[in-house]
Amino acid sequence: MNFTPPNVELGGIAPEIALSITALLILVVHAFVGDRAKNVYLPLMATVGLGASIALCVVVWGQTDLQLAGMVALDGFATFIKIALATFGLLTVWLARDYLTREGVEESEFYALVLFAVTGMMLMAGAADLMMMFLALETFSLALYVLVGYRRRSLAGQEASMKYFLLGSFSSAFFLLGVALTYGATGTTNLYERGGAAGVEGVFGFLASAPSQETGMMVIAAGFLIVGLGFKVAAVPFHMWTPDAYQGAPSPVTGFMAASSKVAAFAAVLRLLESALIQLRWDWRPLVIGVAVVTMLVGSVVAVVQEDLKRMLAYSSIAHAGFIFTGVIAANDRGVSGSLFYLATYGLTVVGAFAILAVLAGREERRTRLVDHKGLFYENPLLAAALTLFLLSLAGVPITSGFVGKFVVFGAAIEAGYEWVVVIGVLTSAIATFFYLRVMVVMYMQEPDEARPPLRPGPLALGVIGLTALATLVFGLFWSPLIQLAEKATFYF
Repeated sequence: MNFTPPNVELGGIAPEIALSITALLILVVHAFVGDRAKNVYLPLMATVGLGASIALCVVVWGQTDLQLAGMVALDGFATFIKIALATFGLLTVWLARDYLTREGVEESEFYALVLFAVTGMMLMAGAADLMMMFLALETFSLALYVLVGYRRRSLAGQEASMKYFLLGSFSSAFFLLGVALTYGATGTTNLYERGGAAGVEGVFGFLASAPSQETGMMVIAAGFLIVGLGFKVAAVPFHMWTPDAYQGAPSPVTGFMAASSKVAAFAAVLRLLESALIQLRWDWRPLVIGVAVVTMLVGSVVAVVQEDLKRMLAYSSIAHAGFIFTGVIAANDRGVSGSLFYLATYGLTVVGAFAILAVLAGREERRTRLVDHKGLFYENPLLAAALTLFLLSLAGVPITSGFVGKFVVFGAAIEAGYEWVVVIGVLTSAIATFFYLRVMVVMYMQEPDEARPPLRPGPLALGVIGLTALATLVFGLFWSPLIQLAEKATFYF
């Protein structure tokens, strides 16, 4: 009897394997080596693991395949998202090294949790099966729940972690209900492959061939899936966890959440709506339009009255979720590539903004209120200038990457015939400009109320701020290469 070995294909999850191995090695090495030079070898090991994952993504760029019994898609879309996630992970590790040393809480668990979170997010980007998507969702969510409450002596951090956990559990329940209804409607949870009682080519094949009267349950399932993912992208009305979690978490973690979790969740949204469920676009579009409009309005208006910078940026991130949804509404190639560009550039900008807040907040993050930064320009003009650049980019001012991001997603929505949604987006962007300008007025035009200790940012923190500021300008002036990469980041099907 001849034995035929199975064809093991792991290219689609090679970056995730590298990160998982590195995370485990970090825990083991720290257990044996101890605290000697831990502020050197722990971030170094994390950097090597994330660098290896980026290299493995670059190796498979351009390949298109389904692996692991059709559970994982290896395509340009997943590869683009994975490289962005690994980049945000790198920036977070470098920023966190100085932050953790200052706070005296540097442990191997932090770096391992960041790597496990990035692993789950990468799986989310490549998931071609709803069950794989759910496992990825829970993997990075559990890591983030712990990271939010990482400062064990902070009651605000513990409260934020608990709120995030409880509302995240609700989102998982909604998502699982959508998965169950999908299986009931199609006989499979796979997005592309053959399977199920009906013998169809996954969810996509079922919707492409089934008569409209048989897709009613699938429409309901799509609604629950959107609700479940809406929690993760902080879309209204599923956003209630966001301001508390952003305020209570350590600033490097907040920046990581704002950038990476939004990218991972929108990756799932785009793969579901723009690929697997594209046949139902006339059914899910009204829901997504409603969510986009309310999200832009609530995020922009409520941010105006915030006095804490982290809460202000939390509501800003809610508004930006609405802007990205305008690209999803378009349901065309330009909308997908525009959303990818927006996610990548927004992530770099928001990581830079929270890097500055991590420096300015001081020990135990006691200085996060707006009034705490009066006259910052006269104390540290470079930090004030960098924060100004990031705020202008978030506002969508020309020559910044934020302007280009809004231009491409709004252009895709106009091309699809949704000019009125774009008008609302432009108006809410104008509202958002007001609270960004409030910060600049405080920094440049007001004097501090009391003497403050001098700022001593670490070299890695300054490096993160410099790199993200440079990227914000470069992608605002020379955006074509990144746009072209986003256009090549196509779905498996």
